[in-house]
Amino acid sequence: MSDTATAQDRAEDDGGLKRSITGRLLFFYVLGDVLGSGIYVLIGSVAGEVGGAFWAAFAVGVTVAGFTGLAYAELATKYPQAAGASLYVNKAFGKKPLTFLTTVLYLSATFAAAGSLAAGFSQYVAEVWDAPPALLVMIAFIILLAVLNFIGITESVVANMVMTFVEVTGLVIVMIIGIIYVGQGKADFSVLTDFSTDDNIIFAIVAGVALSFFAMTGFENVANVAEETVDPHKNFPIALIGGMATAGVIYVLVSMAAALTVPVGTLADSDAALLEVVKAGILPLSVSVMTLVFAIIAMVAITNTTLVQVVTQSRILYGMAREDVVPGAFAKIHSSRRSPYVALVFSAVVVIGLVVVGDVLGRLGLNIDIVSRLASVTVALLLVVYAGVIVSCFKLRGSDESDQTFRAPSALLVVGLIGNIVLLGYVIATDPTSLIWCAGLVGLGGLLYVAEKLFGSEGTGAQAPDLDDPGTDPGTDTGTDTGAETDKGA
Repeated sequence: MSDTATAQDRAEDDGGLKRSITGRLLFFYVLGDVLGSGIYVLIGSVAGEVGGAFWAAFAVGVTVAGFTGLAYAELATKYPQAAGASLYVNKAFGKKPLTFLTTVLYLSATFAAAGSLAAGFSQYVAEVWDAPPALLVMIAFIILLAVLNFIGITESVVANMVMTFVEVTGLVIVMIIGIIYVGQGKADFSVLTDFSTDDNIIFAIVAGVALSFFAMTGFENVANVAEETVDPHKNFPIALIGGMATAGVIYVLVSMAAALTVPVGTLADSDAALLEVVKAGILPLSVSVMTLVFAIIAMVAITNTTLVQVVTQSRILYGMAREDVVPGAFAKIHSSRRSPYVALVFSAVVVIGLVVVGDVLGRLGLNIDIVSRLASVTVALLLVVYAGVIVSCFKLRGSDESDQTFRAPSALLVVGLIGNIVLLGYVIATDPTSLIWCAGLVGLGGLLYVAEKLFGSEGTGAQAPDLDDPGTDPGTDTGTDTGAETDKGA
């Protein structure tokens, strides 16, 4: 075994994080991360791009994501530490600007994802309550989540598990409806091979994958718990790939159930496509009651995912401030709540700004679909991060390896890299204005960096108190990593 591996084993004894996550727990952790709320808000858009065979877009999407996950699995067994992509890029290239850019790209993606999910939440609210304007719902939703994070609601693992169970229940309901419909002999299976699009089949699938990929993200978060995983060299690759594959099967089955039970045109035109499956009246229950119940389930699912996105944003800003990369104000925490309140407020303002801009542009006649636009921005940003991780994986081949290190098949990594680049190219080619949104978000990170260099004081960030230890001496440097990633999958 290498010296690196031995050092990793000694880390726990020297006060590192406790290895308490078993392979089985890690599998469900992965599954919960990937099974985010993206499918609740984007399945209609994907159906519109592809046709009845839109399940294929989810299948291809999870395959590309899975090949990318192989790179994370290899690197996590080499470096079972928190920080994910930022750590891997830093290990591979040792360039602080590149590491900073990776962190900012990831942070920007969480901003865009939260905005997209907030818009999706407002669409489900509109299904059960016509009174409030969509923009007001989005703003109130974002502020509420910021407040919940401030009071520490996400510290409750039980609450997170309950919401994850609720969102999975919603997907199971859709699959049960599909099974009942097939059992009644009413299903037309030819719809599952229908590519009702003006483009050729390849372009139709790529278009669908570019949107559906939003629902595949989240697996990168799992790298942050490698340090707490029992026997990560063995358990991490199995749990990561197994969890992603399971999530992919669920997505494909949900897509098939939706396509079989509801006309594709209806799905494509709906702001809450999965709700149309419930409204089809296939279950022997009151349609109005089931519509209300499912809408609530969808809102809980979206809330769960967005809640963790907001946590991620504030934690990244807090960590970057601790390293004197952004203004030290972001490292300020509330004395009793131990929450980085400045970072929370700033993050909420940025996300609100995104949805307000989208709403204003829509009112000006530019026909902006906030959900799809911000989902595309999220995907574009994360595809760059994913490509960087795969390149880092190749560059680190032969370094810090032991006989326990998982080695991903090089051919599959190449396919994953090509897949990420193709999808990124498609997003840019078909929606070049998304680059403006990406540049705006990344530029904001750059402005914060410049502000710190011009007006900040060296070393002030390191004096910030620790988030989790109320007894931490404010003058003690606890070495918070700027690249911490803690998001849940969209």
